Amino acid sequence: MTDEHTDEPTDFDSPSFSLFEGDEGGLTVEQRRTLVLLLKHRYISAALQPAEWQTLLRSESLLTSRLNDMFLDLHIDRHYEVAFKRQAVAEGGDRFPTLLHDVSYTREETILLVLLRQRFRSERANGQDIVIVDRVNLVENVGHFRPEHATDRWGDARRAAAAVDALAKARVLLKTSDPDRFRVSAVIEVLLPVERLSELLEWLVSHNADPGSSAQLPEHADLDLADLTALPEALA
Repeated sequence: MTDEHTDEPTDFDSPSFSLFEGDEGGLTVEQRRTLVLLLKHRYISAALQPAEWQTLLRSESLLTSRLNDMFLDLHIDRHYEVAFKRQAVAEGGDRFPTLLHDVSYTREETILLVLLRQRFRSERANGQDIVIVDRVNLVENVGHFRPEHATDRWGDARRAAAAVDALAKARVLLKTSDPDRFRVSAVIEVLLPVERLSELLEWLVSHNADPGSSAQLPEHADLDLADLTALPEALA
């Protein structure tokens, strides 16, 4: 008597990850949650989503593959422990269909990014692990970059306050128990590496000096603030 052998797969050959009727997905519930967070949020981090961060590291290849199917790429910065999606670029330079939206940085948002980047690096260099900033102080500091010819102080202050809210929505600024105080996310280091600070500061100085200037923000400012998708490439 011989044992029969078959190549037909059985329920024991491959585990089922079915979570609902008709589910054909091949990811575990933890992997699916991590993928949803990557698609939904600007970034995920070890500090804010420790469980999903560990899932991401364990399943990097698989989750990258799922994002690639949507013409997206996965960027992981292990030093600062942040990860985010970005639009994939075709080898020939052609544009793929995209789920992402291009939203330009405003002048005030650009100024805030520079200020936050400098503040973050300075306090980290002094041994501070957590960098806290104040809303009123941020708005005032943006005002220091107001061109001499600018007269609409109320409008400038309103736009600066809106910039603070925009960066909080993008989770560059993280909320604290005080609604007017924020913690600066380490993602700012990925957004603005050292080599780009001088470029932005030069633009701000030249823009303020000439009241008739039509200077445009550097190329990276025409990227997606909501999703932080192409920033590493544009800022490289």
